[in-house]
Amino acid sequence: QYRMVKEALEERANLLEIAPHLSAPLPIMLPVYKWWQLPYYWIGIKLYDLVAGSQCLKSSYVLSKSRALELFPMLRKDELVGAIVYYDGQHNDARMNLAIALTAARYGAATANYAEVLRLLKAPDPAGGKPRVCGVRCRDVLTGQEFDIKAKCVINATGPFTDSVRKMDDQEVPNICQPSAGVHIVMPGYYSPDNMGLLDPATSDGRVIFFLPWEKMTIAGTTDSPTDVTSHPIPTEEDINFILSEVRNYLSADVEVRRGDVLAAWSGIRPLVTDPNSKDTQSISRNHVVTVSDSGLVTIAGGKWTTYRAMAQDTIDAAIQEHNLNAGSSKTIGLLLQGAEDWSPTLYIRLVQDYGLESEVAQHLASTYGDKAFEVAKIAQVTGKRWPIVGKRLVSEFPYIEAEVVYGVKEYARTAVDIISRRTRLAFLNVQAAEEALPRIVDIMGKELNWSEQKKKEELETARKFLYYEMGCKVKSDQLTDSSEISLQPADIERYKKRFRMFDKDKKGFITILDVQRVLESISVQIAEKTLHDILNEVDLNKNGQVELNEFLQVGASVTK
Repeated sequence: QYRMVKEALEERANLLEIAPHLSAPLPIMLPVYKWWQLPYYWIGIKLYDLVAGSQCLKSSYVLSKSRALELFPMLRKDELVGAIVYYDGQHNDARMNLAIALTAARYGAATANYAEVLRLLKAPDPAGGKPRVCGVRCRDVLTGQEFDIKAKCVINATGPFTDSVRKMDDQEVPNICQPSAGVHIVMPGYYSPDNMGLLDPATSDGRVIFFLPWEKMTIAGTTDSPTDVTSHPIPTEEDINFILSEVRNYLSADVEVRRGDVLAAWSGIRPLVTDPNSKDTQSISRNHVVTVSDSGLVTIAGGKWTTYRAMAQDTIDAAIQEHNLNAGSSKTIGLLLQGAEDWSPTLYIRLVQDYGLESEVAQHLASTYGDKAFEVAKIAQVTGKRWPIVGKRLVSEFPYIEAEVVYGVKEYARTAVDIISRRTRLAFLNVQAAEEALPRIVDIMGKELNWSEQKKKEELETARKFLYYEMGCKVKSDQLTDSSEISLQPADIERYKKRFRMFDKDKKGFITILDVQRVLESISVQIAEKTLHDILNEVDLNKNGQVELNEFLQVGASVTK
């Protein structure tokens, strides 16, 4: 696999060059708990550096036990021998995807989101009379309008949906895609250092687990299990608990890894492929595969994010050859993506000084939009406060501002889900925060897109469903009701509900942990602070310092046992 690794490392270097605002090197630690593993892993990582050659981000190095704990204080100390640190790249995937589409549009590509292919159009080949693909029949998913797009060449680059498009061309063609589900979870930032990731190359069942700082939170994953292809994959409680149990193995016993600290969880589908041109058609290809059907449909499948540019180049090369298209050689190596041209690491300072944005908001805008951050700052609303002068936040604990919703509409956003998941990353960072921001997001989008009250209501409902099923809300609420049933007498339930309502004067649907202590004191329940802490750990599954009625009844059940 030397060539595959070499190509990936070359493409990684290019990605860091063409979108420096969206991608950056990240040191990743491999903790070592057996002496013999130290030279074993060290040799492997040094070979990795060697293959990278001049494109090596930074040289890997070995750490002593004390130095490893200094850099990653949450690490489990028992039997730790030392650690090896290597460098890899990390990026904001949704924003990178958008930057590529916007850059393509800038160079003349016609782009359309929410356009679904219903069938392929075919016409007889003038030379031999065989049917050839000459376009597609499309449907605008948002309006239901159907239309044709004529083309000299049609390329199928649809990830997990690869085979469904191939079968539009030929019903008899065998499947080449073997979809695999990977679940990730997001936890509070205090679970990892600000600038150091953790990788376990050999978990209890042989899967790789990583634990990385991301957007000031911690992202952990991943799982790998066969799945059906769906537009709405849902994470399972089993997968979430597998990741948590592996995380526990590597963190100090002082760090209590809690199910309630999972702020968001989602499942993605990897489009693993078998190569139809290979002798062994059953084996999964680690690389991407380009195939051309008898009717001229070009399919690109497999591959990975890092090598997207090389995949595109190989695909276009195949299209040029198959359809005798006039084109020069590829020019995408070193071609800067949207936002990269005038970006610099200190650009955010100008945003603070010129527009009066908070430093955290300015840093977020610079690292998300690059040099286009000024366009967002220009439409940011005045706060009416002494500081910051502009930039009203959507939710207090995240640096996303209302102006980003307006700007998101200019970036082709058409639904509230687009904003919370693909223009900002709010849904992936904290489901509750995303839900809290939704009404305001829908209001702003409604003004920009002239939505009716009915349309706004539908958008709100669709986005809440998305958060509930696809971002981990459902598994969390299921776990709450399944694992901790309320064992109170009806009279006690009414008594606790009455007390809850007394303290929830504003009818927000929750009370604070301090209120819980006051309620217990008011009904003469004496409970040690540590015991209350343990009970709240069990019942406050959201871990947001807010105790909802259902959670409050759990506390009541615990103290009246």
